Amino acid sequence: MLLCDFHIHTKYSDGSVELRKTIDIFGQAGFDAIAITDHVVNGDNFIGKLAHRLKLSVTAKNFDEYMSNVKYEAERAWNKYEMLVIPGVEITKNYIAPGKSAHILIIDVKEFIPACLKYEKIFLEAKQQNALIVACHPHNMSDISMDTLFLWNNKEKYARYIDAWEIANRDDVFNVVSLKKYPYIANSDFHKARHLYSWKTLLNCEKDVESIKNCIKHNKGVAITLFRN
Repeated sequence: MLLCDFHIHTKYSDGSVELRKTIDIFGQAGFDAIAITDHVVNGDNFIGKLAHRLKLSVTAKNFDEYMSNVKYEAERAWNKYEMLVIPGVEITKNYIAPGKSAHILIIDVKEFIPACLKYEKIFLEAKQQNALIVACHPHNMSDISMDTLFLWNNKEKYARYIDAWEIANRDDVFNVVSLKKYPYIANSDFHKARHLYSWKTLLNCEKDVESIKNCIKHNKGVAITLFRN
């Protein structure tokens, strides 16, 4: 089975590790497939504007540079580690109220998607790009991070757009996802090197982008594991 992590941040947003070093950390640890998913933050409120001012977000201006560097590192990762690297982003809608906040992984992204768009528009844009849509940390978390509860609180409306939900994120497990029998994956939400040791996804499929996306969508041959040193 493929050892995978599809939720990874670098210094392109709020991660503390440069892109190349991040690739090497996962490659040297023996991973088969990862996705780089730096934040694309909404800019329509104070929280978002501050994130943009601090350069904690990929923007329309540097998206092409971001994609170019991820693809360059993906080629290097394949040649050096036989590790598949998939370009992605994390659409980040942050508000003071957790019930209004939502984070969405767009895996295998091709074109920039602004985080200020309405949810239906974001989902349709991602579908048009044949990207995978994953609801991040959809329930209450144990650390000091702000909870992002909007998608879970509105699952009856939006679940049909979502290809998978994070059933585990770093050290948290969201059993509510399994109770609803939603398609699931597990990720590290990597920001620091020590976050390597966290929940991961195992996939029983070929090591190529389309096989991975289909395996997750159909949720057959999917398992999770707690990765430790």
